[in-house]
Amino acid sequence: MPHPHDTPHHPASEHPPHPTAAPPSPAPHPGVASATPAHPDPPSPAHTPPATLLDHLRTHLPPTPRAWLDQALTQPPSWERHFTEAARRCGPRYADAARVLLLHAAHPDTPALTRVYFQGTAAERRAVLHALPHLTETPDALPLVEDALRTNDTSLVAAALGPYAARHLDAHAWRHSVLKCLFTGVPVTEVAGLEERARGDRELARMLHDQAAERTAAGRPVQQDLRRVLTLAEAPRRTEP
Repeated sequence: MPHPHDTPHHPASEHPPHPTAAPPSPAPHPGVASATPAHPDPPSPAHTPPATLLDHLRTHLPPTPRAWLDQALTQPPSWERHFTEAARRCGPRYADAARVLLLHAAHPDTPALTRVYFQGTAAERRAVLHALPHLTETPDALPLVEDALRTNDTSLVAAALGPYAARHLDAHAWRHSVLKCLFTGVPVTEVAGLEERARGDRELARMLHDQAAERTAAGRPVQQDLRRVLTLAEAPRRTEP
């Protein structure tokens, strides 16, 4: 797991800006949706059934990208090409959701997912992580989650901690992933299954107490997220009825 004092890295976008001046934006594909109230953000791809995600995109994408997506979903053999085109065709706002749908339609095996993840951009890696709960019930893809948790890209850390990680990360790795969120500023609301896994976890409570003590000794405030998780960890475990 990463060193707890790693410096957070802000999420990478499809077209990261220059440090001092934003470069000219590439010409959008005709019909790409803009960020307006008429085109709201799609629901979380990792937490939303693919059928619901597809309904949302069909409702909110303009005709040209909607037609492209519908056609791409009927061509699973070309999924890798479509996967890389998704941001240009549908716009960055809908790229994650479109990529998750393409992966769900193609249902690639773990070696193919691994190849696409490690060869992809940060945005493409994020989409692979979002797609995992829709693609496999086994822990075979955990190395991708573990890789994302070693980075300081907060968008990848957040994407890694979806329902797939909640099911398959062992207790040690999961506790350290929660600490990673606190160190890098990822809201703990991004951690799927937080309440269930944190509740009554005495080892997590010990780690959080240590972190709170370090912050207090250094004259730094204790984050509200740390207090929230600590409250869960110190609560009694729920018993089955």
